[in-house]
Amino acid sequence: MDFIEAILLGILQGITEFLPVSSSGHLVLAQALLGRELDRGITFEVVVHFGSLFSILVIFRERIKLLIVTAFRFISDPKNMADNWKNQYNVRFIFYVLLSMIPAMFVGLLLKDYIEAAFASPVLVSCMLLVTGALLYSTQYSYRNDQDVTALKGFIMGIAQALAIMPGISRSGTTITTGLFLRLKRSEVADFSFIMLLPVLAGAMLLEFLDILETGFEGVATGELTVAFFASFISGVIALKYLIKLLKGKSLHYFAWYCWLVGVSGIIYFGFL
Repeated sequence: MDFIEAILLGILQGITEFLPVSSSGHLVLAQALLGRELDRGITFEVVVHFGSLFSILVIFRERIKLLIVTAFRFISDPKNMADNWKNQYNVRFIFYVLLSMIPAMFVGLLLKDYIEAAFASPVLVSCMLLVTGALLYSTQYSYRNDQDVTALKGFIMGIAQALAIMPGISRSGTTITTGLFLRLKRSEVADFSFIMLLPVLAGAMLLEFLDILETGFEGVATGELTVAFFASFISGVIALKYLIKLLKGKSLHYFAWYCWLVGVSGIIYFGFL
């Protein structure tokens, strides 16, 4: 892997991880189009995922800091846990994030083989991009977004995140769309959608790191890994800021046209040509 490829793959990770266009779907189509596996070793995957993780930490640093402080205060005051649970929304918010992890854990464990098989079909991925486009287009019809997250709504968003394991289904697009139709405040949709990704992303990185311990570090130069990390981190920050701006401006549905264009093109190219 050279510097140019490391930068391009890092940018691909950073942008598609957060913009509602499905990073896994783009990777499948790119591999099928090029006729080869893109050179993304397990060590490289850990590094670029670190870049994405840091992007979330930077953009949502104030909310994350508040949640961490709130969690420590809640744990250190067992006598008033019941009152704090009732009166402090951020205490419940933390629980809702943890609750949202459950569907993805079950889907990842029980349907792993089916999901891996889906990665081998560019036509299926293209069809899933059409579904993503339909979800994004529907967001312009969501009204009265004035509510906070609840346990039920957090769990439903967790189910949406689990369904987005399918390549071609955008994780951010699916969870944000679900949150909007659950009438959540747009600021809360953005916060919850990406903060709920943190434990999932951390879990994926842990599994990748365990694989590294078994197989050993791959021969990717430190320089290439460094530029890949910063490419993923910087592009992730830009993508997150842009997506939040679009969400506030109710312009998320514009991405539907892109997903439809790529999806239809993929069906025609891989299915008929």
